[in-house]
This record gives sequence, structure tokens and C-alpha cells, in this order.
Amino acid sequence: MARETFPFTSSTLRSLRLQREWLEWEDRRRAIVQQCRSRRCPPSPRALLTRPRRSCRDPAVHNALFSGDLLQVQVLFQDEEAANMIVETVSNQLAWSAEQGFWVMTPKTKQTTPLTIAAGRGYTDCARHLIRLGAELDSRIGGRAALHEACAQAQVDCVQLLLTFGAKANVLSEEGNAPLHLCIAPESLQCAKLLLEAGAKVNLAAKENEVTPLHVAAARGLEEHVVLYLAHGADVDLRTSQGETALNAACAAAEGPGPGGQHEAVARRLLEAGADARAAGRKRHTPLHNACANGCGALAELLLSHGALVRVPNGAGHTPMDCALQAVQDAPNWEPEVLFSALLDYGAQPVHPEMLKLCASFPRALEVLLNAYPCVPSCDAWVDAVPPELWQEHEAFYRSALCMVNQPRQLQHLARLAVRAQLGGCCRQAATWLPLPPLLRDYLLLRVEGRIQ
Repeated sequence: MARETFPFTSSTLRSLRLQREWLEWEDRRRAIVQQCRSRRCPPSPRALLTRPRRSCRDPAVHNALFSGDLLQVQVLFQDEEAANMIVETVSNQLAWSAEQGFWVMTPKTKQTTPLTIAAGRGYTDCARHLIRLGAELDSRIGGRAALHEACAQAQVDCVQLLLTFGAKANVLSEEGNAPLHLCIAPESLQCAKLLLEAGAKVNLAAKENEVTPLHVAAARGLEEHVVLYLAHGADVDLRTSQGETALNAACAAAEGPGPGGQHEAVARRLLEAGADARAAGRKRHTPLHNACANGCGALAELLLSHGALVRVPNGAGHTPMDCALQAVQDAPNWEPEVLFSALLDYGAQPVHPEMLKLCASFPRALEVLLNAYPCVPSCDAWVDAVPPELWQEHEAFYRSALCMVNQPRQLQHLARLAVRAQLGGCCRQAATWLPLPPLLRDYLLLRVEGRIQ
């Protein structure tokens, strides 16, 4: 077929001939193996009635499908049998060889259908031609149907085409995912709308992990998808097999103050829809633990303002403050003082003095933590952890902290701590309610001044 379809050089034709001979030999070997299996285990009557699919590994067919060449597709696919053939591709992938002790290139065969290839790449005309020939819309050769691939690649026109011809909006892949689970990009919003209009179940959980489309959208930070699903009745309280809600998923996927902004917007939508800010998974990890572990101060403050508990330990015994301290080491390029201030304002206990060394390279964060004590503790735990160049840059702050070690603090600071202790976990809210001058309000909320007094 390749010779009649495209002009090739002599060397290319020889390569194709050798490849075809090898493929034919492989097909004969498989047929012999199948015959042997059939003799040992006769097929059922239902299997006898099922028409076997033809497999194809012809490079000409691959080229036509993957390039979206409509004219060649029309030439190569002229009947229902051809439209429903199994397309096999072989690619070399790195795999670890335990016997040889190093990585080796291993050929891997992937099976799919012509319609799945065309739909996943947005070749609407090719897909329409295959459908009119009788291509099975919901065939899952290779694990996914054409609708899965079209949604995963945000091919709106192909999604519309498949649904118009009767593709099932809730067809499940071999992994147990519906097409709505694969709307994972901002560009797939219209695909999600088409699926829901066609009857897709917004609360359908994946079979393996019980993840819903709302979990997927929340983890990806897709605010518009979340709004769409909530408008169609998505349940914010549904949990995965690990006990995680969509709010947990959003907070766990947030990464730092920058990328975390989109997840903060998603979390706000979920909280407004009634999501529980205290909901913990099986490991007792709450959304606040996740936000703190990712260094998302604004997201943590949002959760705290909706009732998240600041002193609750997770399954490993770590509080949100412990997670925030660990995040300082894992993600150094952020401003941890924002997160520490929020936790302390909502009732977190001052950290153990030994833990101050984790913030030694962040003078602003260290100042916030030191101001939570009535007396500056010994600096032996953190002073040696300050890099020399950073000490030189912020020498005034570090020397002010050293001078106040085990010394009486100012009466003004002690009064601040007394007011904060009286307000408890309501310090942040009370500071906005009380008729205080802005400077006094900021001082009450541990404003960074660049020195310890």
C-alpha cells in the first residue's frame, strides 16, 4: 500500500519492504500462538460471532492519519472494516534493565483506532469521513475512546462532531475515567459544556481513585470549570478513595504564592459553595496543612477566615505551622512572614526555639516569629545558620535580636502580647473590627519593622 500511495526513494522502499516482511512474520507468529490457545481453550459462542478487527502498521496509513491528510484518508479508508481497523504504532522508549544494569531502548507497541487519532488531533473532516463509513464511536482500543482523546486535547469541534453522531458522554476508559475527567486545560471549557449538555454526569467518580471532575478541575486550578460544575450540581463534599475533597485537591496542588493564585480563586469558589475548610483526608491532612506545606500565605489566610483549625495535627503529628516551617526549606524563594503572621494571628503557638534555625536566612520571617515570644530566646539555635553575606546585608536586624536575648522586652511589646492572648484565634478579625489607628493595628498584627526591641 505504501508504494502506491507515496513516492519513495529506493533505499526507503527497501527499508519498507524489510519492515513489511518482519511485520508479516510477526503476524504469522501471532496467528500460530492464537491457534494454539484456541485449541486449548475453545472460544465462546459470543466470541465466534464477533468479527475480528484488522491490524495495520503500514507507515502510509500512519502518515495519512497523523498528518490529517483528508485525500489520503479517503483513499485508504473506503469501507467499515477499514474504518474500524486497529492501528499499531511502535516507538522506542527508555526502560531500566535489571539484568544489564542500565537503561536500554525498548520498543513499545501502542494500539488505537483511526477515529481516535483523528479526533485527538482535531482533524474534523477526517473524523467525519470515518464516522460516515461506520467507525465505532465508543471503541476503546488502546484504553480510550475518541471522545476521551478529543477532550484531553481540547478539540472542541471534534467533541461536537462525536456527540452529534451519538458518542456516549459518559463512556469510561479502561482506567475508569469519563471524558469530563479529561477536560484538564483552560481551553477545554467548551468541551466540558458540550459534554454536560449531552448528559455527562458531573458527579461521576473514576473507578480506581473515585476522583470526580470537580476534583480534577480544582487540582488544575481551573476556576471557570469549577464554576461550571458547581452550576450543574457538583457536590463539594464528595471524597476520593484517599478521603480528599475538591478543596483538599486545590490546596494540595497549589505551588507557592505565584502559581497558587489560581488555586486560591478555586478554593474561594468551593468555600462559597459550602466546602468544609476543616475536612481532612485519611492521613488527617487538612486543606490548611496543604496550603502551608506549599507556602501559600494568601490561601492559608482564606482557609483560616473560613474556620480552618490552626492547631490540629495531621497523621504524622505535624501542625500547619510545622508544615510552613518545612516549606521554608523546600521553597526558599517566597515570603514566609506572610504565612507565619496569618497562623499566629489565628492562634498558632510560638514555634520551638530550636526551629528558629529554619528561618535564619529569612530576617523578616524570623522577626515575626521572635515577636511571638515575651522574651527573645537564646540565639544559639539559629545564629550560626545565617550566611555571612546575609548577615552583612541585614546586620542591624540580627544585632538587635542578639542584644535582646534573655533581656526584658519593651512594655509596648508585652502589652501587644497581652492583647493578642486575650483575643486568641480572633486576633486578625478583631484588629479590623476595633477602632484602632492603622499604625497601632499593624503593630498588633506583628508588622515587620526590621529590628527587635
